[in-house]
Amino acid sequence: MALPQRRPPRREVEEPYRINERIQARQVRVVGENVEQGIYDIDKARAMAKAQSLDLVEISPNASPPVCRIVDYSKFKYEQKKKQKEIKANAQKVVIKEIRFGPNTDDHDFEFKLKHAINFLKEGAKVKAYVQFVGRAIVFKDRGFQLLDRFAKGLEEYGKVEAEPKLEGKRMSMFLAPKVVVKK
Repeated sequence: MALPQRRPPRREVEEPYRINERIQARQVRVVGENVEQGIYDIDKARAMAKAQSLDLVEISPNASPPVCRIVDYSKFKYEQKKKQKEIKANAQKVVIKEIRFGPNTDDHDFEFKLKHAINFLKEGAKVKAYVQFVGRAIVFKDRGFQLLDRFAKGLEEYGKVEAEPKLEGKRMSMFLAPKVVVKK
């Protein structure tokens, strides 16, 4: 006979901030709207918050004395989540574009790929250029170095070499990052 599956007990979600009775300091610096800012005894600070039907939230526990704000806690949490989302949205995502060469790449193909790399760097993407050696072409390692060196020199004004060409197996690769343009 099979036993019924048991669910693990629910764990309470730990709050990121201490509020009201969970604040352990004896004295706190109180800030907030409609409040006389200053250092108060914890009981007086709690009473001030209760008088306004709000919560006392410890926002900076490492300060001396800890800083507490009198706010509506649910609204405060919502605003913090919103700020975190905004920060995450504004964080730049690194895009890496790859450009593949063979050891015997023709001049026209080289120029064509160079133009694409220039556009990628102008857009702010990083470029990974690599030479793929197929079969016995690995004998021409020096051609791969020359090709990637020429490629880096062609992109000098748009980007800088982040990682020098290095051979890994049958692939020799190099990374270029866009140059940071200082706007005045």
